Amino acid sequence: MAEFTLPKNSVVQEGKTYLAAEGVTNVQEVHVYRWDPDTGENPRVDIYNIDLDTCGPMVLDAIIKIKDEIDPTLTFRRSCREGICGSCSMNINGRNTLACTKDIGEIDGPIKIYPLPHLPVVKDIVPDLTHFYAQYTSIKPWIQSTTPPPPDRERLQSKEDRAQLDGLYECILCACCSTSCPSYWWNGDRYLGPAILLQAYRWLADSRDENAGERLDELEDPFKLYRCHTIMNCTETCPKGLNPAKAIAEIKKLLVERKIA
Repeated sequence: MAEFTLPKNSVVQEGKTYLAAEGVTNVQEVHVYRWDPDTGENPRVDIYNIDLDTCGPMVLDAIIKIKDEIDPTLTFRRSCREGICGSCSMNINGRNTLACTKDIGEIDGPIKIYPLPHLPVVKDIVPDLTHFYAQYTSIKPWIQSTTPPPPDRERLQSKEDRAQLDGLYECILCACCSTSCPSYWWNGDRYLGPAILLQAYRWLADSRDENAGERLDELEDPFKLYRCHTIMNCTETCPKGLNPAKAIAEIKKLLVERKIA
C-alpha cells in the first residue's frame, strides 16, 4: 500500500481562542485560518467569539469586527462589500463564496473561514491570484476587430445580440468557480479553468468581436479547454448564479461546428 507523508509545515495546528467580553450573550464562534510566511510557523486556526448584537449581518462584517476590535493582525481582502468586486472570495464552511454576501444567519454552528482552496496563500485568508489573472490576460479579454469603428458613434448591437452576453458579462473574476474545480486543482498550470473559459466565451459571443477564429484556435488544446469533465462544481458554487459549465460546453460546440461546416 502506498503511503504519503505531508510536509511538516502543511499540518494545520490549533491556534488561539479569543473569548467574548463578559456579559455578552449572543455569541458567534468564528474559526479563521491563519498563516504568516514571515514567522516560519505552521498554519493554525484561531477561534474568535464575537457579539452578534454589535455586528453586521454578513460574514465579512464579522471578519471586519474581528480585525477592528479583537485581532488587528488578521489579513484579508475586501473592497466593495456589495458582491461586485470579488475581492472577499473565500471558503466559508466548505463552500467558496463571497464573504460580503454570505449571511451569518444562514450558517448553523461555528463559522469556518479558509482561503480559496488549491492556491498559494499570501497570508492568512489571502490567496495568490497571480497565475489566475495571467490566464485571464492570455485570452485577450477585449474586443478585437479589423473593421474601422464608425466615425461618429459607438459600435452598436441589436437587443438580441446584446442578450447573448447575459450570464457572461456579470462574472466578477472572484475565482470561486475555478478553485472549486478538481480539474483546475490538478491541472491549473495548463487548464484555464471555468472562470477564464466563461470569460473567453463572453468574447466569442460578442457580435462586435471579429476574431473568433483565432480565439478558437487558441482554445483548441487538450489542456486549456478539454480538462473540463462537467463536474458542475463551478456552477454550483458561483456566488453570482452564473453557469460556467454551460459556457465551456458552448465553446466546445463552436469548435465542433467549425470542423463540420
